[in-house]
Amino acid sequence: MNVQSAILAFAQSEKIKSGLIWVSQVLELLTGLPEKDKKGAERIARSLMNLILFEVRIASKAAKDSSWQEIEKNIDLAIIMINSGVPQESVYHLTRALSHVTNIGQRSMSYLKNRGYL
Repeated sequence: MNVQSAILAFAQSEKIKSGLIWVSQVLELLTGLPEKDKKGAERIARSLMNLILFEVRIASKAAKDSSWQEIEKNIDLAIIMINSGVPQESVYHLTRALSHVTNIGQRSMSYLKNRGYL
């Protein structure tokens, strides 16, 4: 890891963490919606996840860190759960992705802090 990749990883991790929390909240709210509104909420959740997935792919290519691939895998599994008609199960995979993103952010922050940048 170098300073540039640590800054990028930290910035991306914060953005992606926020997105994962938002989409998890949408999915939690989805369970209380009337049936007629659930499909629209699922489309919103899928759209958010695709945006997050795009950011993960940018981070993965820019940082050249294989840790991002695990996050991508978990988001893909969450999308599969939604497409399979069990959107509430996708929260598990999003939580795993959030854990991985938090670890990347922590590693990056520690690297920058140890070198006096934070």
